[in-house]
Amino acid sequence: MRYFICLISSLLFYNVENMVLIGDSGVGKSNLLSRFTRNEFNLESKSTIGVEFATRSIQVDGKTVKAQIWDTAGQERYRAITSAYYRGAVGALLVYDIAKHLTYESVERWLKELRDHADSNIVIMLVGNKSDLRHLRAVPTDGARAFAEKNGLSFLETSALDSTNVETSFQTILTEIYRIVSQKQMSDRQDNNMSPSNNVVNIQVQPTENKPKMQCCQSI
Repeated sequence: MRYFICLISSLLFYNVENMVLIGDSGVGKSNLLSRFTRNEFNLESKSTIGVEFATRSIQVDGKTVKAQIWDTAGQERYRAITSAYYRGAVGALLVYDIAKHLTYESVERWLKELRDHADSNIVIMLVGNKSDLRHLRAVPTDGARAFAEKNGLSFLETSALDSTNVETSFQTILTEIYRIVSQKQMSDRQDNNMSPSNNVVNIQVQPTENKPKMQCCQSI
């Protein structure tokens, strides 16, 4: 019974080990995370100290994907701590504030740091947050989209305040992560099946004569 439970779990459940939110302080990373994981928004949200952590499960291709998401601090003094969380990350949302051009100017530096420390196959999405502040826009959408295309990133504008594209951004990147990792696992499995060890045939040699079995004990 335990075997079948484990088998069913492996068929229905896939675990995303690590995903990170990065970007300058104040761009809304924490509220994006709380909106996605708890459907909450806090106008009085304070800057993250070090890292914070949250999880949520979604459905992808009929399977449950559990995202473990690390919200990293944007301040320079925490850089040594937060960069350690890039290692092993399978996905990242690189966030800037559409109403603060300086946060967009930092994107290239964040991207370089991420690629210096994370796996080369990490999936990255550029996110222009606070799209509700369109009347204060300082970063043109077309320019950010062009930057994303040039650097091989997906791109969306979001608003943690009114929930615009928050669900879509996380669903999109988690779906891409799941499919990439699934394809890699399938490829690895095929490679293992083609290995020489799998072509070895076990030969059983039958005994030449049947000897009576010895009884270890007798009833008295």
